[in-house]
Parts: sequence; C-alpha cells; structure tokens
Amino acid sequence: MTEVFPLHPEPDQYSFTFGGKEPLLTVPPGSVVELSTEDCYGGAVRSVDDLPSVVCKFPFLNPVTGPIAVDGAEPGDILAVHLAEVRPRRDWAVSSTFPHFGALTTTHTTAMLHDALEERVWMYELDVEAGTCRFSARNSDYVVDLPLDPFHGTIGVAPDAFERIVTVTPSFHGGNMDTPETRAGSTVYFPVFVDGAHLSLGDGHGRQGEGEVCGTAVEAAMATTIVVDVIKGSDPIATPRIEDDRFIMTTGSVKPLEDAFRLSQTELVRWTQSLTGMDALDAYQLVSQAGLSPAGNVVDTNYTMVAKLPKTVLHGASVYDDVHDRLRRTGEEHLRTR
Repeated sequence: MTEVFPLHPEPDQYSFTFGGKEPLLTVPPGSVVELSTEDCYGGAVRSVDDLPSVVCKFPFLNPVTGPIAVDGAEPGDILAVHLAEVRPRRDWAVSSTFPHFGALTTTHTTAMLHDALEERVWMYELDVEAGTCRFSARNSDYVVDLPLDPFHGTIGVAPDAFERIVTVTPSFHGGNMDTPETRAGSTVYFPVFVDGAHLSLGDGHGRQGEGEVCGTAVEAAMATTIVVDVIKGSDPIATPRIEDDRFIMTTGSVKPLEDAFRLSQTELVRWTQSLTGMDALDAYQLVSQAGLSPAGNVVDTNYTMVAKLPKTVLHGASVYDDVHDRLRRTGEEHLRTR
C-alpha cells in the first residue's frame, strides 16, 4: 500500500536556499506527499497597493517547501518526482514589476543610465473550477480571462559540494527554472548530489508565458501532490529532465541564453542517443528536425531553456523502465481515493 505523508510548513519553516538545511520530512521511495507552498512574495502582497519592495523582506523571497529526503537516494542516482496535482489554494494571485528585475528593464548586471521600470502590482482572480485567471489592466478597463495552467516555477534538490544556492537561481540542481512544463502530469528527474536528495519546491504559478518576461508569473500559493521514487543503476544525468505523456524534455540553466539553449539541446541529443541506440550525429539530426525549444525564463540569475522531443519519434523506447507511467498511475489512484 502506498504511504501518504503530509507536509504543511509554518512560515518560519520555509527554505530560501537549496542545500544547507536539514529535511523537514523523510519518506521511502514510492511515497505520496501532500504539501502546501506559499507564493514567491511569502503571501505579503495582497492588494495593488502592496509594493513588494515595501511589504517583502529582502532577500527572503521565493520560499520553498522542504527539504524532503527520500530514503536510499545516493549521489549518482536519479530522483523521480511526479507532479500528480498542482492546485491553487486561494482564489487570487499576484504579479508585479520589480525595479531592476525583468527582461525589458535595466538590471544590476545590465547597467543603464535610465531609471528602472515602475514598480506595479496586478491582482488576478482565479477560478479553479472554470480553469481561468482574470487579467485586469491597471490603467484601463481592459479585462481578459486567460487559461489557468498551474505549475511550480521552483523545484529542485540540494546541490553538490556543500553548496547552498538561493531559491531564485536555477542551475544543475533545478531550482527556479520557471518552466510551465513542471505542471501536473509531468515527472521531473533530478541528479542526486547528497544522500536523500533533499527535494524542495515552491513558487507556484497560476500561469506564465514563455520566458517570464516581466520577471514574475501569476504567482500563487499551491496545494500540491507528488509521488517520489529513486532510479538506480542508470547513467547519471547532468541537468534536470522532464517527461510527460507526449514528450521527453531536457533543461539548461546558465548564462548567456545561447549557452542555456546549447546545454538543453546537448542533453536532449544525449538522451535520444541512449533511448534509440543511434550515434551522436544521427540523434543530433533527429532532434534538429523534430524538437521544440521553449524558454523557461530570461530574467533570473541564470536563464533556463527547455528542449523537447515528441515520444512518437522514439518508437516506443522505454524511459527509465516506464517510471513516469507507474508514478502517474499511483498519483491518479491516490487522487481518486483520498
């Protein structure tokens, strides 16, 4: 019987780094974890008058729930995390522009003489049953309902070599990748660097356009159900990978953006090689003609690119002994019977 573990941290239990913190919870492989997360503002922004620079305490932004240790996970293994459900737990969400943050403004590393963009807050109405989030312009009466597409912008494990990495930074451990591909129904694969892996997640997004151009998504607190497992005996992976029912995906989180693109594409070519038995150039050719390249973020301290390949071109190749299908079934059964 599948074991189910709750994890609902108090405000002082949230983490703001990957690495450097003892686990809040330890679970065996195959477990279901039901958890709650706070939004990237720590719940402090609740109206258009709550400017993040005033109501948020820097650098305590982007809290994550965890770490969660998984018994038996060792360096060199792969941690599989299936997102069974990602559901907003409020009927509202927030977005904003920050001074010196975002793709289309001056930043601390893109120095300009002109002032940063205005700091402004937008409140979104969420209707989970209807599957919508409502955008309302601040300086006109323009309103439009956008499709709700919940996911976790930040999800990752403890990094290697005793590092402690702030939650706003994506890298080889995962972290703040801000890719909508980490939605319910996806399984995310992480390289394990420390015993137990130490999984953490947060930064729920009601939806987000590719690239997270203004620097924030529709930021929402989430009620999330995951299923975790450990993959042993497989070739190590360099960066997080993602699988859903239609695609395999790889990530690259570095700067500059073209190197994030190259890293994600290189990892997809290597994964395609291992699944098909082709040599590198044949796999390169297939990925070049059948692949997709959505942007995760172009605003964080590292940028994230995703490379996607449809499973239909893989002739039914088994990915990690079909762990995605198995964890998906476990998650679906739990949601039906809870």
